[in-house]
Amino acid sequence: MDGLPEDNAVMSTPSAHSKIQILDFGSQYTQVIARRIRECQVYSEIVRFDVDAREIAAAKPNGIVLSGGPASVYDKSAPQVDPAIFSLGIPVLGICYGMQLMAQHLGGQVEYSERREYGAGMLHVANGSRLFQGIGEQLDIWSSHGDKVTALPPGFRAAAHTENSRFAAIENPETDLYGLQFHPEVAHTPRGKEIIQNFVYHVCHCAMDWTMGSFIDESCDRVRRQVGDEKVVLGLSGGVDSSVVAALLHKAIGDQLTCIFVNNGLLRAREDEIVQRVFGENFHIKLKYVDASERFLTKLEGVTDPEQKRKIIGGEFIDVFKHATEELLAEDRANGSHGHHYRFLAQGTLYPDVIESVAIGGNPAHVIKSHHNVGGLPEEMHFELVEPVRQLFKDEVRQAGLQLGLPKEIVHRQPFPGPGLAVRILGEVTPERLQVLRDADTIVASEMEASDWYYRVWQSFAVLLPVRSVGVMGDQRTYENTIALRVVESQDGMTADWVRLPYELLARISTRIINEVKGINRVCYDISSKPPSTIEWE
Repeated sequence: MDGLPEDNAVMSTPSAHSKIQILDFGSQYTQVIARRIRECQVYSEIVRFDVDAREIAAAKPNGIVLSGGPASVYDKSAPQVDPAIFSLGIPVLGICYGMQLMAQHLGGQVEYSERREYGAGMLHVANGSRLFQGIGEQLDIWSSHGDKVTALPPGFRAAAHTENSRFAAIENPETDLYGLQFHPEVAHTPRGKEIIQNFVYHVCHCAMDWTMGSFIDESCDRVRRQVGDEKVVLGLSGGVDSSVVAALLHKAIGDQLTCIFVNNGLLRAREDEIVQRVFGENFHIKLKYVDASERFLTKLEGVTDPEQKRKIIGGEFIDVFKHATEELLAEDRANGSHGHHYRFLAQGTLYPDVIESVAIGGNPAHVIKSHHNVGGLPEEMHFELVEPVRQLFKDEVRQAGLQLGLPKEIVHRQPFPGPGLAVRILGEVTPERLQVLRDADTIVASEMEASDWYYRVWQSFAVLLPVRSVGVMGDQRTYENTIALRVVESQDGMTADWVRLPYELLARISTRIINEVKGINRVCYDISSKPPSTIEWE
């Protein structure tokens, strides 16, 4: 395969891994850069833009990437880099804003461009740069910038140009400093991955040692060192993240792990049965099942406000979870086990959650939300956190799940909201309305699976609306409820578009729901995108 190094031996310890550090200046594509590097089987991590050069030197990365960003380098408030980074002797690749910042700090000139470059363009390569090795003299690229480098720093040369910019790619091969005015990480630069490979392999000399097998082994070692002989408790929801954490921890510490599965009465059909079968019977993981459905539904009586629903469900879950852990301790004491208690709580925190929490501390990217998995637990829950998959993106978590032996139905299942079906019932949540929604949602899932569409979309589900309309069934007039279908495609849930399902599939879903679900006489299809709409209705 072109661009790959010959030596792809897997190293055994985390410290031995090749690594690229990405300084985040607020680009919407920073996570994409990290993912592209990991696709090269090289570990990448995102750090703050203003990280001290001494911290980077101590981390010993093979290379550094300066991301793009929304600012202009000549703005007074523009995020700046520690200039000592450029003299560490570590290769640096600046992308868009990162290139402009490099040029400015090293004595070049950056100016506002009257002809801005947004969208597709043609790059003309010169000088035999290592970045473009094996790619050819012309390639399609995608740009998004309003400024451009107009004078090179001493020691630099042009490596490529576009119609609008003499310095679309620049380099100083003597010091291993490189800059790209375009975005190699996006799909609209078709051969961009090869450019990244060239930087990672041929400039930074990274080995292909970031594999899922090596991650699982190293993660197990880390967990064992952190936990020792103590016990770990995990709130198992049946979702992808907590399921993979359960399998990983069980591999690492066996019966030191106990999973607590709380049935809040808001789960999908047969969810409690599936989770108990997969983890209790198949994996033989210690599983404490708590049926708290009546308790949750009582608390939700008469509640219609979406935010209040979420707060009630979240607060009640913590109370139920605390009580369940207290019962585990009591059971241990009753069995004569006094040595080790449940000191650790495991969570399915993912790398995007960690990145978002970094943004809260001052990252120049616009912060949309904080994440419930990062930033701690209620103070009254005296646990230390174990977060074994916090280095992984969602697709990597799925890879880990498959490698750990989890069934495809668990690993590739669609995301499900924490408050469950409560946020897919507009208005009051009652046992009767839950049954209607469950029945409809089961039909949606079965038809999506039968048509091979289930795994091709991000989410597909039914929503029960507080809307009744007139219909005719048989010879009788009906006045029944409405189901809305929501089917979206997305990469990460941050943005989403509605899926153009075949009319035949929509017709089958609609016909089955109206015929088989008592109380429904109308089905609508939600064709709104995110933004401005959200994926869930509440």
